[in-house]
Amino acid sequence: MTRSNERGFSYIMVMIAVVVMGVAMSAAARQWKTMVQRELEADLLAKGIEIQNALALYSTAMKAGRVMPGEVYPATLADLTRQPKPFLRKVYSDPISHGEWDLIRAPTGGIMGVRSKSKGKPIKEKNFPLAVRHFEGRPTYADWMFQHPNPSSGGGLLPTGPNSPLAPGQQPQPGGPPASIPTGPNAPPQGFIAPPPPPPAPSN
Repeated sequence: MTRSNERGFSYIMVMIAVVVMGVAMSAAARQWKTMVQRELEADLLAKGIEIQNALALYSTAMKAGRVMPGEVYPATLADLTRQPKPFLRKVYSDPISHGEWDLIRAPTGGIMGVRSKSKGKPIKEKNFPLAVRHFEGRPTYADWMFQHPNPSSGGGLLPTGPNSPLAPGQQPQPGGPPASIPTGPNAPPQGFIAPPPPPPAPSN
């Protein structure tokens, strides 16, 4: 083999090695990106659920002794951290967008929930924690709404009144929308699930 042929062969081998290294690095980068995204998703769920629980505790505490029914919401997330009885350790930022949350405003005023401003597609699509199991199948992070009440806790977000699809306190039909939970002194505990009806008595 001549020297020119040896140089040509060596050049080809170097190019093959470069291509192989590039493919390996690209695969490693994709794997790293997926791992980071999963960690951010887990952080989003943890912080979002903590805020959601804080909103529920805040409303329960503020409703104590009130005559008027209905939820009570804070004007800002910082209100959840107020001493002497904070409901939230600190005001977290959105782990996905690394900025402020998109605040979900209640019709009666105040903040009833938060969600990410990211329109990215989540990796996680099922097997969510019970507090947010209604996230299953949601297409973007912005569709993960951490709010109180929510479908997973049994609280409906439907209006009540003569034009409401369900009357106040009415239970939905199987497969239908969630009904509103009664409020006031007779309200069930947060997360309460009504027991199934008793079986019919055997006929003689």
